[in-house]
Amino acid sequence: MRTYLIFLLIVFLNCQPNEKNNLNQQKTLAAADHKKKEVVAFVYHRFGDDKYPSTNISVALFEEHLSYLKTHEFKVLTFGEAIDYLNNPEISYTKKVACITIDDGYKSFQSNAVPLLKKYNFKATVFINSESVAGGTYMDWNNLREIHNQGIEIGNHSHSHAYFVNVPKKDRIDFFKKDVQKCQQEIYDHLGFYPDIFAYPYGEFDLEMKTALADMGFKAAAAQNSGVMYQCDNFAFSRFPMAGSYSSMDGFIEKANMKAMRVKCENTRSAFLEGPNPPTITIEIDSSGADLSRLNCFTSGDCETSVNGSKITIKAKNKLVNRRTLYTITAPSKKGNAWYWYSHLWIRPEIHE
Repeated sequence: MRTYLIFLLIVFLNCQPNEKNNLNQQKTLAAADHKKKEVVAFVYHRFGDDKYPSTNISVALFEEHLSYLKTHEFKVLTFGEAIDYLNNPEISYTKKVACITIDDGYKSFQSNAVPLLKKYNFKATVFINSESVAGGTYMDWNNLREIHNQGIEIGNHSHSHAYFVNVPKKDRIDFFKKDVQKCQQEIYDHLGFYPDIFAYPYGEFDLEMKTALADMGFKAAAAQNSGVMYQCDNFAFSRFPMAGSYSSMDGFIEKANMKAMRVKCENTRSAFLEGPNPPTITIEIDSSGADLSRLNCFTSGDCETSVNGSKITIKAKNKLVNRRTLYTITAPSKKGNAWYWYSHLWIRPEIHE
């Protein structure tokens, strides 16, 4: 009996380090997988409203988008759920993950898009600017209550939908916070909750606005520069625009399968064009799977790039003449058929729309 007990003790002692090592390995693998998480996000505005082609998508084409996501077994989340997925190591999915967002809250969303979302059993997030609610082609509070009760997430898109970066800097943050808080209160008064997600009007923001949102208790914000969401800066998540010529089925499929060109220290980079025009930007990437020898560059005109290790320098060949201009780079994967995407927004506030 004594010999048997000694044998069991030896086995137990020998197993303990292995079990501990296995647990540590599992945690390490989980952490590595968590860092690889990505969400492909799309932003829409109007549905089946031909009067505004630049912000519209046909109902038939929108259904083709949803059908593709269903057929290819995407996990479709709200924007808030996508943020939780990216930030929480304990949330995981075996499927590719997508997020459908809608800015402004037009009536055509409820009449033309919600029935299709229900048909495919997909979630979505609508960002509303409260000053426009019930005006013209916008949903009213009853409409918003109905879609929220049907599972549509409601987010803050400011009260006035102003060009906040045009407010003098000394007054900007105070004006911005009061405007956002006005929308928060309107949503609470009519729908009974305070949103914790935000979308910048026109996709324009500065570093102080991001800090202000965090101070006000928001957990994340959506921009409008194209790209794939990944864990980096919770207050400048990229979304692919889906309207007009950008919403073609081929383009949608390309974006749905895109990977993030992960850029280090993105949260410290300004979008304002304050120096030479055209501007130069140098980014450091953390996307080891991208083949940088086949890098592509896109902007409103021609652009050029140079690669030095993991650092990429980008510059347009001509002056930027629009209020908002994107520098976009893509690269194929070293193995397989995947593509990587990154874009940086430049803003010239002195140009009025």
